[in-house]
Order: sequence, then structure tokens, then C-alpha cells
Amino acid sequence: MKTFHVDVVSAESSIFAGEARFVTLPGECGELGIYPRHTPLITRIKAGAVRIDKADGGEEFIFVAGGILEVQPDSVTVLSDTAIRGEDLDHEKANAARQAAEEALSNASTDMDLAKASAELAVMTAQMAALHRYIKHK
Repeated sequence: MKTFHVDVVSAESSIFAGEARFVTLPGECGELGIYPRHTPLITRIKAGAVRIDKADGGEEFIFVAGGILEVQPDSVTVLSDTAIRGEDLDHEKANAARQAAEEALSNASTDMDLAKASAELAVMTAQMAALHRYIKHK
């Protein structure tokens, strides 16, 4: 079976580097599925889950808080400011951050505060959804 190289990189470190058979991730206009020899593509991705079907039959699950996707026929690169492995997601911490974002949204006094709180709430809601998807998948 054909494979391709996948790199998922955050601002802090390389989160995943390896061979894969298939990758799914949240594109701006919907879910993207990438197989080997995919047409070259560069696009933005939104916050959500990246699922990598590894060449060895295993699976890697990573939450990204948005970013950029580059697809070449033999490689995929995901660049994100924040990327967290599924096993490192913390339900209590994510839920507390989501609640703090909801509170900041309700207390926003300027358009800038409202935009910032809305963006943070969207990311934390996506992280909670990714965590539930990860738990369900395991």
C-alpha cells in the first residue's frame, strides 16, 4: 500500500513525523481527506482534530488550533501555533478554559474584546469536540 510522509508542527516542537496511509483534518470549508499522490494544495485549516492512519496500521490523533496545510504528492505538512496529541488533552483544563472564554465573551466591552473572546471560545469548543472524538475513538 502506498504511503506518504506527514509532519505536524507546532510553534514549540514537532508533534508528529512519520509515514501515513490517510489523513483527515478540518479545512476551512469542511473536512479534508488526504491519500497518497493527492493533488498539491495549500490551504488554511480551522481548529479541530487531525487523524493520521499510520503506515504501520496504528492511528495518531492530534488537536490543532487552526493553521496551514501544505499537500504535495508524497508529503503533507500541518503547521499550527498550537498542536496537542490526543493522549495529552486534558478534559478538566479544556473545560475550564472554555468556561473562561464564555465568561470573557459575556464581559466583552469593546469590539476587540468581543472578537478575541469569540475566537478563544471557538478554539476551546473545537478542543472539547476533539477530545470527545478521541475518547470515543479509543
